[in-house]
Amino acid sequence: MSKINLITSVVNTVSAPIGRLLISFIFLMSGLNKIGNYSNTSGWMESMGVSSSLLPLVIIIEILAAIAIIVGWKTKIAAFLLASFCILSGLIFHTDFSNQVEMIMLMKNFAIAGGFLILVVNGPGNFSLDNRN
Repeated sequence: MSKINLITSVVNTVSAPIGRLLISFIFLMSGLNKIGNYSNTSGWMESMGVSSSLLPLVIIIEILAAIAIIVGWKTKIAAFLLASFCILSGLIFHTDFSNQVEMIMLMKNFAIAGGFLILVVNGPGNFSLDNRN
């Protein structure tokens, strides 16, 4: 096997699990951070017109869906949940188009949602519980 074929083979083998980790880790950390900053997060949600009674659901979705995607378990469902979450939270919290940072945050949410939708269509790839034999 030539070096280029070997490199390509390794990249093909590890890209899916690394990609799942990279796209999901932000949600795992965000969910854990919300637990540690519960009162601040609930106050911010209320200030944006969103009931803080939804915060436990948000935390559960962020943490459990992120872990599911990282390990490749029920990946398509978890990815769809997080794609929906990205779009919805972007439209709720990041629509002050006069603020360039908010515009970038909205586009970031949409870009991440796009990555999750690719997982919905293609599945988790290598090293996933969904594809175990």
